[in-house]
Amino acid sequence: MSHGARVIRTGVSSAGAAAPPSVAASSSAGSDAELVDGAYFRSCSGMLKVAQMISLLVGFISVNNSQWTDYSAYSYFQIVTMCDLVMILFFYIIHIFRIYRTLTCVSWPLAEFLHYLIGTILLLIASIVAASKSYNLTGLVAGATFGFLATILCVLSIWSSYKVSCITQSTSKYH
Repeated sequence: MSHGARVIRTGVSSAGAAAPPSVAASSSAGSDAELVDGAYFRSCSGMLKVAQMISLLVGFISVNNSQWTDYSAYSYFQIVTMCDLVMILFFYIIHIFRIYRTLTCVSWPLAEFLHYLIGTILLLIASIVAASKSYNLTGLVAGATFGFLATILCVLSIWSSYKVSCITQSTSKYH
């Protein structure tokens, strides 16, 4: 009964010579010793977080610099966009500086998933309220539009974090 292919790593390469243990240990430790994870900058998740932060910031600035017609609607929009922006920046810093490796008491994928779930719902509500109260003022319409764009980007993050954290955990159980 076969359980699938398994990879067995040995010290010998196909060229025949084994790499010295000190060289192999230093090359793997070099990537862990770096302060900043440069690969996360270029990853899809990292670029998605940057796009979310930019769209939230543009939406906030658009609403902040325009004539308000309804104080409660736009103050709610500003609070939600700034809270989402701060939390996304927080998770971005967690990934960039690899803090998740040292603070193992927190389930970071679950925390990020819950943040995106709650934040996206609040952002969608704030964008709908802002769009309904904009009265065709360009700054308010632009703010609501960037709020909807950030909502779409957050939905993509929910989908990718669910796909990464939940699906890989369920398939790894059986292997």
